[in-house]
Amino acid sequence: MNKNRIFRIIQIGSKDDLPSRAFDMFISATIIINILVMFLESFDELAAFSQVFSVAESVTIGIFCIEYVLRIWTADLLYPRLSKPRAVLRFLHSFDGIVDLLTILPMTFFSGFIAFRMLRVVRIFHLFRINANDDSFTVITSVLKEKKNQIISSVFIILVLMLASSLGIYSAEHEAQPDVYKNAFSGLWWSVATLLTVGYGDIYPITVTGRIMAIIITFLGVGVVAIPTGIISAGFVEQYTKKENSTSRFTDISAIGEIKADSKSRLTGMTVAEIRSKYGIQVHLVIRNDLSVIPTDNLKIKKNDVLIAHSEQYSK
Repeated sequence: MNKNRIFRIIQIGSKDDLPSRAFDMFISATIIINILVMFLESFDELAAFSQVFSVAESVTIGIFCIEYVLRIWTADLLYPRLSKPRAVLRFLHSFDGIVDLLTILPMTFFSGFIAFRMLRVVRIFHLFRINANDDSFTVITSVLKEKKNQIISSVFIILVLMLASSLGIYSAEHEAQPDVYKNAFSGLWWSVATLLTVGYGDIYPITVTGRIMAIIITFLGVGVVAIPTGIISAGFVEQYTKKENSTSRFTDISAIGEIKADSKSRLTGMTVAEIRSKYGIQVHLVIRNDLSVIPTDNLKIKKNDVLIAHSEQYSK
């Protein structure tokens, strides 16, 4: 098996590439087993199975190590425009590379340090990479990217309200409850619990001024939670509307035609194989910056690419 084939297998596979999809499922199962072992190890009642858990964890970590080495070996194919050393360095600094490394290190090194043992939890983020090309996951990331400015604005409003309410409740309650509201941080803990409508009850105002302030902040908290929720919900509606419109438009291509992958196109960022599998579009040629590119299955469509294609569904 050559290097190119191994690269295609260990990358996120298309539905047409059975070995690649099987590898993705295998890695997903390995991650789930690894996390399940971590969970079961915390039970004192299962101490008799500690040896079994240790073997299972060692095997799964070994699989992660092999995958990590293969990804370093094929880094030059992931970043074809870079030299081999720069491609490897680019992978090591990427999100996937860092997650892979932090998955392995706590098992092989630093196993006696609690802080480093906690890093084993980051292996859960492997699942993000496996699901990166899933349609529902893509919709979520697209919504967060498109609505990031509105979300940042709403978070800023929440932070301002948190600071204002924490300082206000500290000023109102410090003299009455000096042991409870010792400093502004105590007020911050109360304001977070109140604004997010959790209300743990471990800290609460007893003065008239503090209780009036608590009533106002509680009402504000309902609106604070609703702001980002409404923004994200509207984003999901927009994304699914675009998807339905784009799907119906693509199936109307009865003969060979042109499709431009602009910033709003669902095709941007997808591979040729994914476009064929998801929309039934056969891509014959990709025009990129006045250059004609042969549409191999792994070719990823970029912004402003022009696709010469036709709909397989219509032609049948």
